[in-house]
Amino acid sequence: MKIYVNIKKMGKRKNSITQVPYSLPFLPNTVQELIEQVVSLCVQDYNQRAENQELLKTLSLSDIEELSFSGKISFGLNYGEKKANIQQAIQNALQCFEDGIFRIFYDSTEWKSLKEQITLSEGSELTFVRLTMLSGRMW
Repeated sequence: MKIYVNIKKMGKRKNSITQVPYSLPFLPNTVQELIEQVVSLCVQDYNQRAENQELLKTLSLSDIEELSFSGKISFGLNYGEKKANIQQAIQNALQCFEDGIFRIFYDSTEWKSLKEQITLSEGSELTFVRLTMLSGRMW
């Protein structure tokens, strides 16, 4: 089943949000199953990119300009040889969801519980929003 996740590109001057397709192996019934599947796909993609690193990659002037807005110009390579562990990543993501570090929206509906029953269809559009703490006083 294919779903789309809205992602904001870092460092873009404009508020550009792109839809990234994800092919889920099976239809999730709960928010927890959805998070587990999306995290598994992301970790597999990350590990595969680490294995298939290019020997020499050049950056165009537009690439450099775009990356400079995010504050880091790099080749996007994983210099560590350590692969990500899928089970640890899933546990971390589930804990982060429970702690309110990120939220998931389907249309204008926010899913608030891991055990919440969900209904997705082919081509559903989801938005993951990562919340960040502001510096300063706690209260």
